[in-house]
Amino acid sequence: MDIRNLECFIEVARYKNFSKAAEMMYLSQPSISRAIKELETQFGVTLFYRDTRFVELTDAGELILKQAQTIVSSFQNITAQLGGLKRMETGKIYIGVPPITAVTAFSYLLDSFKNEYPNIHIHIDELGPKKIEKSIQDGLLDIGIFSPAENNELYEKLWFEQDTFDVIMHPTNKLSQFDAIDYPHLINEEFILYSKDYYLHDSIISGCKQAGFTPKIVLKTLQREWMTQMVADNRGIAMLPSKICKNLNAKVITSRPFSAAQLHLRLALVWKSKHYLSYAAREFLIFAKKHCSS
Repeated sequence: MDIRNLECFIEVARYKNFSKAAEMMYLSQPSISRAIKELETQFGVTLFYRDTRFVELTDAGELILKQAQTIVSSFQNITAQLGGLKRMETGKIYIGVPPITAVTAFSYLLDSFKNEYPNIHIHIDELGPKKIEKSIQDGLLDIGIFSPAENNELYEKLWFEQDTFDVIMHPTNKLSQFDAIDYPHLINEEFILYSKDYYLHDSIISGCKQAGFTPKIVLKTLQREWMTQMVADNRGIAMLPSKICKNLNAKVITSRPFSAAQLHLRLALVWKSKHYLSYAAREFLIFAKKHCSS
């Protein structure tokens, strides 16, 4: 069995896209397609459902993916011990990061790690927290950033950032008269909300319903820039971590503390328990633990 074919298979499963997998592996798309075809011929099964719109694993593909990850990881482990990867000369780490929530501490951590280990390649995928969690479970990400439940034994975690939330609004919005805002103040407001890929989406809607109303949602988005632009255009209110709000243009956006205690941001580096991690990923976590404890 050709390890390279298995690596191609894992990358296509990771990105659900043949072209993206080819780009990440520095191969041509026909080479990727040929590798998948060889595996399908060898196993006598179809690995992916393919059409012009999407690529998805078949049931057989799901089963083989888990075994392929184990085989490739074991091979990389041998290579590491024989070739110096264990000394962190090279390696890859796949990390999932939510695009809206504040990751100030992570950005600093990432820059520091890259300075110390310039030959380790870190691939960042911007995904909603729910997709990050699923990708970790599927073995497509080594590490993700989100807020796992404290008693969830599926994961190991390293808490590294916490923050409160502010409500952001156009300066002419009547909410600007308040020193702090809670859910009852928002009954008549139009919401620019996190998409359903965020647990914050569920928390905010739940908080509104507990306050006796269903929020009027004009936009759900994964993009912070779109969220803030809508607010600047006076088309609704939104909630963002306080650290982000400090850097907004005060001429077009005003922020006030959100006093609902149940809504807060707490982020962790999360990885799957009892799951193989590459030497590069392990070294990153060791580096992160030292950084977060200093």
